[in-house]
Amino acid sequence: MLSGFAWMKTLLEAGRKLMQRLRLSPFTCLILLAVVVAFLWPVEGEAAVWFGRLTTAGVALLFYVHGAALPREAVIGGLTQWRLHLFIFSITFVVFPLLVVPLAPIGRLWLPPDLVLGFLYLAALPSAVSSSIAYTSIARGNVPAAVCSAAGSNVFGMMLTPVLLSLMIGSAGEGGFSLIESLRDIFLIMLLPFAAGQLSRPWLAGPLERNPVLGDRIDQVVLLLIIYVAFAQSVTDGLWQNVPTLVLVLAVVLCLVLLMGVLGLTWWLARRLRFSRADEIAAVFCGSKKSLASGLPMAKVMFAAHPGFGLIVLPIIIYNQVQIMVGAMLAQRYAERDRASG
Repeated sequence: MLSGFAWMKTLLEAGRKLMQRLRLSPFTCLILLAVVVAFLWPVEGEAAVWFGRLTTAGVALLFYVHGAALPREAVIGGLTQWRLHLFIFSITFVVFPLLVVPLAPIGRLWLPPDLVLGFLYLAALPSAVSSSIAYTSIARGNVPAAVCSAAGSNVFGMMLTPVLLSLMIGSAGEGGFSLIESLRDIFLIMLLPFAAGQLSRPWLAGPLERNPVLGDRIDQVVLLLIIYVAFAQSVTDGLWQNVPTLVLVLAVVLCLVLLMGVLGLTWWLARRLRFSRADEIAAVFCGSKKSLASGLPMAKVMFAAHPGFGLIVLPIIIYNQVQIMVGAMLAQRYAERDRASG
């Protein structure tokens, strides 16, 4: 018979092979694990209150580190390519919401209201930073432009997202959102720590650049904590008892349809506007991606007391996994075409 350690080793090896076959990253597996743990062992009562406070503190720390790590030039730079940045910003904050808002009345026929609110929130989010830059680099696109656009999108998105969401909720007839309270909380929990981080750059920039893994680990721990608390809260509130499997399948399909629609439209518009191939690649990846790293902490601030918090953040979690898998295949295809033509 196998010992306990041998069983564990066999189980870990089987898990590793499954991850490779499904092309799941370790962090994706940790997200799935956090969801499973939340369903099996949800935190309740006084412990839930303390977990909520810990999560809020984690969000403040996360944005403090982001402020300390982000070069000021990346925030205000890239002005010479204003036409490309304006195009990417328009895709992120105008085109994406315009695609989602008309779907909200239709979505209410099959989806819970909180899930519809989650899709509206997804549409208002800024672009992802790390994956946008990474895929632009793999596809041999304009990396400096991707850095400026993605960084600027996240900095300005902290204020744009709640305003944009408020406008979309009014258009789609949804509720459960206070613009004034959201702006106040975002200023206190996100913008102030970010500004403090920027002021701390002379002392912290060097250590963070020498240890880039540290910032990534802080991001991952805070995001996992938010996911656990969100789903644990939804379990204790009995939210999932009334959510059929078909609804979850529809959410995945809708995320895939949205991503493919934005990718196709961005590609077509970039060609119409005669952007270079490198600029087109930056626009395709920066314009279509939505930030999980900003979206979950911002949701924690904006919807902390909302009973349907778990459903609200579900679309951004699903969309993040879909955009990573589709983005990887698209980046490889761009790179192969570049090698074939070069």
